[in-house]
Amino acid sequence: MPRSHRSPRRTIRPAVSALVLALALTACGSGGASTGPATLDWYNFPDDSGALQQAADACGRASGGRYTIRYDRLPRSADGQRQQLVRRLAAHDAGVDIMGLDVTWAPEFAEAGWIREWTGALREQATADTLAAAVRTATWKDRLYAAPYNSNTQLLWYRDDLVPAPPHTWAEMLAQADALDKAGKPHYVEVQGAQYEGLTVWFNTLVTSAGGSILTPDATAPSLGAPAVAAAGVIRDLAHSPAADPSLANQMEDQNRLAMESGTAAFELNYPFVYPSMKANRPDLLPHFRWAPYPAVTADRPATVTIGGIDLAVGAYSRHPELAQEAALCLRNRDNQLVNALKGGLPPSLRSLYTTAELTESYPFAADVLAALDTASVRPQTPAYQNVSIAVSHALSPPSAVRPESTVASLGGQLRDALGSKGLIP
Repeated sequence: MPRSHRSPRRTIRPAVSALVLALALTACGSGGASTGPATLDWYNFPDDSGALQQAADACGRASGGRYTIRYDRLPRSADGQRQQLVRRLAAHDAGVDIMGLDVTWAPEFAEAGWIREWTGALREQATADTLAAAVRTATWKDRLYAAPYNSNTQLLWYRDDLVPAPPHTWAEMLAQADALDKAGKPHYVEVQGAQYEGLTVWFNTLVTSAGGSILTPDATAPSLGAPAVAAAGVIRDLAHSPAADPSLANQMEDQNRLAMESGTAAFELNYPFVYPSMKANRPDLLPHFRWAPYPAVTADRPATVTIGGIDLAVGAYSRHPELAQEAALCLRNRDNQLVNALKGGLPPSLRSLYTTAELTESYPFAADVLAALDTASVRPQTPAYQNVSIAVSHALSPPSAVRPESTVASLGGQLRDALGSKGLIP
């Protein structure tokens, strides 16, 4: 039988199959109509308080059925978080919609083309009522690449049953610790001395507090100089003082918290999360657990504490970039930042929240945090920051081996090598 005379039944089947396939592709494809809300994957630090999941659920409901947010927990360490995000983005993973960036990552991720710029009305919304230092952390080459989610800073925490008046400088604090040691009382100064990012943060705070910087303003060469020598001198003096915890070279924020709660320390340089922890774990010590501005390096210059926090960026390969930016704005809105502060212990990036009764009742130190953030320093902004941080923490570890002049001279060479590195650390 000639082909032109095939039966109608046999010629219809392929057409029906093609129609079914086309309808399926239209329903599932990112460019066509959706049968349900888009699912946005939000990669962020692991939160045990429930604040992040609460925000994700609230924003999904507020979208009116246009999207839901799936909160994907990153590893606990900042290095582990960065490594997972770098691997996904280098592979052009379209499933990375929103990500929580450490405040040092925006230049690296922006330069690599992994995150979207915030422009126009979206930029205005992402920066309105937002702390200036927080906006700086999310900016690279005058372009905004993330929306500040939360901020963070360190205060001096101390026991007023041991120290009636808090010290104003590091030298005063070490002298008070020495006197407490001689009296047989708790006297340790708890600070981050392990070889990791916390040690870099400590050094950056000391250098900027002494009037200097780790890198030049354009971040193309080491700056260091006399302020860095003074900063290294503070680290050396603590390490060789009775104030030094025997575990100084291995101490991170949580070990500092636990040492203070155990009753062996008189001072602690740490973030506000230590207050709700002390309230829960040592209510007997809480009435004597006080706070003050971070100690200065020199008596004539207040400390400039390194800002911390998380910025929300949208992946360059996201299938739903507009929805992701909208969702990020919702995640960092006033209500969600307040919940994150009250439940998660993380200071907001929105200035107006610092004077609300809800926050000040739980954060009696809110004004001190805001004052520190208004004068905060920012870590060197460069795509090579990871290399810079590794060089700093390596040069200063262990603190007891620091020799201010020679350590800083050696660090200068390591920083030049770090800035000359090609490519990104995996």
